[in-house]
Amino acid sequence: MQVCIFTEPHRGATFADQLRFARHVEERGFDGFFRADHYQAMGDDDGYPGPTDAWVTLGAIAQATSRIRLGTLVSSATFRLPGPMAIIAAQVDDMSGGRVELGLGAGWYEREHTSYGIPFPPLRERFDLLTEQIEIISGLWTTPVGERFSYHGKHYQLTNAPALPKPVHPTGPPFIIGGRGTRRTPELAARYATEFNAAFQSVEEAQQTFQRVREAAERVGRAATGRAPLSLSIGAVVACGRSDAEARRRAEVLYETNSALPSEDPVIGSPGQLVERSGQFAAIGADRTYLRLTDLSDLDHLDLIADEVLPQLDR
Repeated sequence: MQVCIFTEPHRGATFADQLRFARHVEERGFDGFFRADHYQAMGDDDGYPGPTDAWVTLGAIAQATSRIRLGTLVSSATFRLPGPMAIIAAQVDDMSGGRVELGLGAGWYEREHTSYGIPFPPLRERFDLLTEQIEIISGLWTTPVGERFSYHGKHYQLTNAPALPKPVHPTGPPFIIGGRGTRRTPELAARYATEFNAAFQSVEEAQQTFQRVREAAERVGRAATGRAPLSLSIGAVVACGRSDAEARRRAEVLYETNSALPSEDPVIGSPGQLVERSGQFAAIGADRTYLRLTDLSDLDHLDLIADEVLPQLDR
């Protein structure tokens, strides 16, 4: 079981906050640092001092770390055109020495699109955009050096693209696709992804979601293509403490005001409870867990989990 840390800098973290936190994530033995890719906080919390761009931030963090995996959960297909996205992710991958993972999704938070003038088409169209983006990015990364890449889809057309720069590995960084969708999301993951992420769900919900993804992989014949089995991951919203009072104090900042997010079955309590939840995740097939920690100034929270949880997990 890999254990990565997931953060939400759109709630008001500076780059310095994120850099300090990511370095501590690496120092304390976690497997990765992943961040949300949003341009506005949810609900009434506008998150002063404002958002930081996910990929600008990850590029800088890549230069300041040496081991941990780095990526987004997830970048919205509405934010960036697929050609530039392929260039950006390949460049950050090179800056990190091949440690980048690209999480892509259809986008869901209309308010940030309206605020910053980003088009927000209907859901069906957003999924179409996502599908074409994955095909284009994969095509650009895997086109041999010296050859050109063209693509003619409904939403994007590329003609004789040099398909440069290249990421570190010939097949490119892993793709992460995830979410709560019951039809198109599992199929997209089965066809294109390296990892499917069940987001922050209860164990029971995640088990059902994983089963849908496994069934989708059978339908599309993933195994017959010779591709590796789809990796499965899940997240846990975490507020651990050495005492009940400490855990409750950390839980006070878990959610954004009026965010209207679905129930995420948080782990609020002792490190032992997090160990137990991690075991439940492993039992349903997850091989990676993302721990969502809200307060990037709380390095002691990382220390507590590193000291009392990581040694008890099968890693």
